[in-house]
Parts: sequence; C-alpha cells; structure tokens
Amino acid sequence: MDSSSASPAAAPAPAPAPAPADAATTDRYTFSPGLRWQPEVEEYFASAYGRDHFARISQALAHPSCYSCIRVNTLKSTTDTVMQKLLKLVNQNELPGGFNGLKIGEQNGGEQAHEGSYQVDKCPYSGLENVLFVRGSGPHALHYDGQPGHSMKEIIVSRKCAESVLRGAQVYVPGVLACSAHVEKGDKIAVSVAIEQPVKDSGWAVGITRGIVLQGSQSDAHYEERKGLYIGQGIAAMSRTGIFRVLHGVAVEMTERVYKLPSFNDVLEGEIFLQNLPSIVAARVLDPQPGEQILDMCAAPGGKTTAIAILMRDKGEIVALDRSHNKVMGILKLADEMGLSCIRAYKLDALKSVRNACEERNLGVSDNCPEAIVTLVENSGPICSTIGARATDAAEDSSTAIVEQIDAKRYVSKADLRKNIRRMRNGTGRSNCSGGRVEQSKGFFPSSFDRVLLDAPCSALGLRPRLFAGEETLESLRKNATYQRRLFDQAVKLVRPGGIIVYSTCTINPGENEALVRYALDTYKFLSLGSQHPKVGGPGIIGSCKLPNKEYTEQWLTEDEAQLVQRFDPSSSLDTMGFFIAKFNVGQKED
Repeated sequence: MDSSSASPAAAPAPAPAPAPADAATTDRYTFSPGLRWQPEVEEYFASAYGRDHFARISQALAHPSCYSCIRVNTLKSTTDTVMQKLLKLVNQNELPGGFNGLKIGEQNGGEQAHEGSYQVDKCPYSGLENVLFVRGSGPHALHYDGQPGHSMKEIIVSRKCAESVLRGAQVYVPGVLACSAHVEKGDKIAVSVAIEQPVKDSGWAVGITRGIVLQGSQSDAHYEERKGLYIGQGIAAMSRTGIFRVLHGVAVEMTERVYKLPSFNDVLEGEIFLQNLPSIVAARVLDPQPGEQILDMCAAPGGKTTAIAILMRDKGEIVALDRSHNKVMGILKLADEMGLSCIRAYKLDALKSVRNACEERNLGVSDNCPEAIVTLVENSGPICSTIGARATDAAEDSSTAIVEQIDAKRYVSKADLRKNIRRMRNGTGRSNCSGGRVEQSKGFFPSSFDRVLLDAPCSALGLRPRLFAGEETLESLRKNATYQRRLFDQAVKLVRPGGIIVYSTCTINPGENEALVRYALDTYKFLSLGSQHPKVGGPGIIGSCKLPNKEYTEQWLTEDEAQLVQRFDPSSSLDTMGFFIAKFNVGQKED
C-alpha cells in the first residue's frame, strides 16, 4: 500500500506537538475499518481457515482491491490496440475520473503506482492475453482543510454507499444519512460512513435517523461510531435542503479518496468491459467452443455470458437465464453493446430450468416462449407486436377498438397494446437499443446443453470492499448451501454426457464451495473434477470443520481434489476477490 501519499501534515516539521484535540481529530479522519461478524460465524471461519489466516482475510475484505481488470472484446479490437487507444486518450486529456498521470506499459513486476498515476499492464497469466490490469493506489492519508475555530462540514453515508464510493463511485442522494448544518452547493465536505452497530434485541442497526444534523464535535452522539471510517472528501453538488428533498442525483462529487482507481465509464464502449479477474477465469475454465450450446444458469449482469460468447467467436448459442425482468434486459443490452448475436436471454427461475422429459411434444432448446406471451420489437419503422404467429401494426388509428384474439380465453384491444408499448419500453440503452418485454421460458429438456455455467447465488462474502458482515448467520450459510445444491441438481440434468459443468461463487464460505463439490461427487458418480486452465487461484480447503453443536459437513475435499479447484484468497498478493471455481467432467449418465 502507498504510504508516501500522506498530506503535508504527516511530514516531519519543527512545529510543536499537536494538542490532544488535534490528535483526536487526526485519529478521527482515518480509514481503518474492522469487519464485524456474528460470533458463531467468526468461530466457524476461524476453525476452517485457522485463526490467523482468517484474521488476514477479514482485514483484506474491508479494503478494495488496488487494481481493476479490463477485459478486451477481441471481436472488435485487440489488447495492444486498446492500450494504444488509452494512451492516445490520455495524451488528449479525454479520459474521465482524474486520469492525469496514467502510465501504460508492460508488466513491471508489481510495483505500486505513485499518487496521481495509474499503471496499465498486460495480464501476466497464460490464457488471459485479453486482460489488462489497471493499478491504482491507496490507502491515502487525507486531512480535511477546515477553517481554524470553525466546525468542519461533513456528511455520513450508508455502508452500501461507502462501499461503492471506495470502488470509485460518487455519493448519490439515497446514500446520505446525515449532514452538517448550512451546507451549500460548492462547499468542501468530509465524507464518512456509518456501520451497523449491535442493538439490544441481538440485531444490528445504524442508529441514525436520516436527515439528522451533525455537530462536528466529539459531543456528537455518532462521533465514535464513524471513527476510523473516513473515506474521503468532495464538493457538495447541492445544498443540505436539496439532499434531503430530492430522490436522486449526485450529492457529493468526490475529489479526494482513500483509494484512487480511475473510472472507465463510457470509455471505449463495446471494446472493453470492467470485470473481476476470477469471473474472467471462470469463463475461460468453461472452455466454450464455437457452435456449441451453452447455458448460463444465473447470468446477470452478463459479464460471464458475454465473455463466453467472445470465446466462442459469437458462433453457437448461449442461453442466459435470470428471474428478474430488468436483469434480463441488462444482459440483452450488454450483448448488443458488445455486438454479440449468439446470446438468448430469458426470464426463468433457475430452479425450474428442467422441463418434463415425458411431454408429448419434443420442442427442443429453441422453444422457450409461452403461447400467450407478447414480444415487443422496436425497429426503425413502426412498432409492431407479435401475437402468436400473427403480427398487427400498433401504429394504426387509436380510435379503432378492434379486439384481437390471442387465445381462446384472453383478449386485448389495440388501445391496450399501445398502452403496454408505452409502459414497457425501457428507453434507450448505452448502445441505443430499445427495451421491451423479455421472453419467458418454460425450461429445457434434459441433456440439452454441451456446457453449463452455474455462477450460483451465494453469501457473497468474498466481494470487497465489505464493511460489515454481521447479517450472516450459521443458518443463513446453511440455507445458501441447500439452495446451491438444488441449482446444481438442475445443472446436472441439463448437461449432455461428455459435457462440462463449471460451478463458481464469490464467497469465502467452504460450506458453499468445497462442501458443494463433495456433495456433487458423492451424489453423481458419473461426475469427476477436471483440471482448470488458466490456473490463477490456489487449491481448495482440505478436511472438515465442525460448527458449534452441529456438523456442517463430514468432509470437504481430499488432497487430490483440493488441487483441482481454484480458491481466490483475498489476502493473497494477487489482491483479488474471494472467489471459488470447480470444473466437473460429465461421464455417461445412469438411466
């Protein structure tokens, strides 16, 4: 970490030692978070990892990574071309987010970037030639330059808002909890975060009423709660009155941050995509081939889906599922932005992915739409709605109340069609694609796909920065593991003999990782662990772990099995997220 970027106040000086109040203020405006866990959860992880190792993991999770990964869309550009374009934008001073001093070059052995500069390197790992590392800096020691004798102006933001700010976002209105009095647009503001505190009923709460006035002194009731949780400073984009009156918008534009990472918003759109390194590795491990049929069971927001499509050279078919309409629309818009045509996204609960094989009609993978679904498409001409096999022009005279029959039991007028078009149109996306009503799916017949990616919903305890983890309990961890097993059962049915299943999570919980692998190998004898390429993370955890009063799992992995999976340790020198990846080879299924 860069400690050379401290403010001038940290440099040696002949001035007399600061008064106790100054020392307290200096201690107040630091970033030294400690991640809180439920006691039984902390004991469980300490038993699984070892107490010292888990302490390092917990400390690393409370801080953001000091680099970002850029995945290059090799269907539109090359890694070298993107690096040259970035360099050109730097020289022309056209990059947003404080890119002054950006340096682009080859891997430099991991040297820390200096303050105000960002090192862009090619990824040194074999098999990831389309990845660039952008290294930032931090943590930086920052001082608020308040006027002598005046209380400093500051705001407190929610934990989730702060986690976004630490990753490079601005402070938005919904994230502001409290603010000093008399804040006006243009004022310099210190930004701190409020973390959940234990309450009497054994729960957790922030304990701050939104809109409260901060006094800016140690007599402030919430002074101690935000001690050591100073994340930076910025310029107020609106007054205090505006912040608590409007529903959206930027409240504070950050100018100085504890961690500095550049923003790539709207930079080289369609040519690059910001993605965590383990997520890129998971798509590579799947090893998709052109012409294959691939299933991404829990696909949102679409990063892995588009990475798979690029590896397939946009040849074949990728079915992407999510149970949220808006998330499915996001996948489609991202695919359009990146110029990919092989992705088919559907709204479907992944637990209902398998259709009954005994159905009379063998409709195949492509039949995913219920008979009564209306699909809206916007072209350069009039908007049309396709109803079954019949198309009607929705731009005809609205005074005509002709009723169109969709099926034997459902009718809809053209006026209703126009109303639905206006209501369901999601507007113009980043790539000027228009929204509509996403297609729903009835599921798929067994053995329909060559490869299946199951990036399972999980406790997400490997994502960083994470400033609070007290909401997780042993019971919630068990429920996650049960849910993931049900999803995996669906994946096994959908993949063909000779196919591949890749299972991944973004959690450090062995009960959702190694324990799932143990379950899969014990339940399905035709599955075997496969070697992974590229191999970036370390091996999995070996052995078992007993929870207080209950046995979570009898055994996780043998030594040989542990060597075949990839576990990304957030406390390692790689400075990445806590992901887990397992690859299964599918043999001849039992009848």
